Amino acid sequence: MEQQVIFFIILGMGLVTYLPRLFPVWFLSSRDLPQVVIVWLKYIPPAVLAAMLLPSVVVSGDRLDLSPNNLFLLAALPTLVVAWKTRSLFASVLVGMVLVAAARFFLGL
Repeated sequence: MEQQVIFFIILGMGLVTYLPRLFPVWFLSSRDLPQVVIVWLKYIPPAVLAAMLLPSVVVSGDRLDLSPNNLFLLAALPTLVVAWKTRSLFASVLVGMVLVAAARFFLGL
């Protein structure tokens, strides 16, 4: 492939990645959003994180695993409580990691 074609492909990929992020900022920067929209937007990051994490917690191999032998599900439940009570990402990640490490070390899961 020619260097010019590769350059234009990389440029196009950059535009496709950057422009969808830039246009809302340009469009909304001079406007005041209603309070209900601001509150709604605050729920987007936790919803996206939950959507990305849930499959890795409840799917084992190629099937749904809600059994008591699912280490990640067992660690996720108390971690969810810590996240809800503290609202701290650091505390939640720390509790989850400690629970998984402890279960693997002491229980051999």
